Amino acid sequence: MAGQVRRHGGRRREAPEGAGAGEQPPQAVAGRGAPGHRGAEGRVRGKTLAPQRKREAIRRMCELTSISERRACRLAGISRDAFRHAPTPTPATQTLSARLVELAQARRRFGYRRLHDLLRPEFPQVNHKKIYRLYREAKLSVRRRKKAKFPAAQRQPLRPARHPNEVISMDFVFDQLASGRRIKCLTVADDFTHECVDIAVDHGISGAYVVRVLEQIACFRGYPRAVRTDNGPEFTSRAFITWAQQRGIEHILIEPGKPMQNGYIESFNGKFRDECLNEHWFTSLIQAREVIADWRRDFNEVRPHSSCGRIPPAQFASNHRAQTGNNAVPFNPGLYQ
Repeated sequence: MAGQVRRHGGRRREAPEGAGAGEQPPQAVAGRGAPGHRGAEGRVRGKTLAPQRKREAIRRMCELTSISERRACRLAGISRDAFRHAPTPTPATQTLSARLVELAQARRRFGYRRLHDLLRPEFPQVNHKKIYRLYREAKLSVRRRKKAKFPAAQRQPLRPARHPNEVISMDFVFDQLASGRRIKCLTVADDFTHECVDIAVDHGISGAYVVRVLEQIACFRGYPRAVRTDNGPEFTSRAFITWAQQRGIEHILIEPGKPMQNGYIESFNGKFRDECLNEHWFTSLIQAREVIADWRRDFNEVRPHSSCGRIPPAQFASNHRAQTGNNAVPFNPGLYQ
């Protein structure tokens, strides 16, 4: 009678100690662990395969061994119906996938979210989750370039601009031609609309050169209320300081060794180098100017910007003018005309 109890006139064995009714011993449950755990036979279970990989594995099992298709499907954990009838994409999905691959090849530094922003006018009913699935199925990815790591330091928030042309930021980006000769790019960006106002490209740019570029910009946009720069010799030259004082423009100089105080233009420079300079091999200064001008036009008018609500900066500026009125924010006319 030891180990047995009566229940409704019958007999049953007592449950093992430490395990309740309906529970399995820990040894039996251990075989159902997450991927990477050891199964009941002591073998290590790997990551679950995708259905397409399972179909390939079933075909290889049937070809290399005498195992039947039914048993191979059971071992792979897939039904025979799912094995024999693979899902076929609809013509609309095939068109979307082909367009996605075409855009990804044309814009190699764009991820799936920015590609979705570009595809939204053509395919308004498609959400970002389907774009991500097709993006992964096409085995697309953006190659991540290794970045240098710097120690964390105390950072000060930037003073945000509240109107277009209120504050513009400037900086320099360097590259070289195929001959090895250096080229220098002066980047100018609006802190509010995030538009790339201008990119001047030359072998050498002095303080007087910077003044000429800003005068050309003022012919179309007016003079800004403030200019934010670092402490480079071009921005601390007598020509630049005199020009800023004569035009009544506030010159915001960041602290030496703290480029993040000029974070808007630093962020733009990173995109400029990643999407333009690193993607082209310039053979002449003329070619560099043409390619950079085309990229600047694309950046302002086509490329979605996350800080502008995932629309191009030029469209953001146009919407702002429509909401506030063309003359709502007058530009700085300058003290001396």
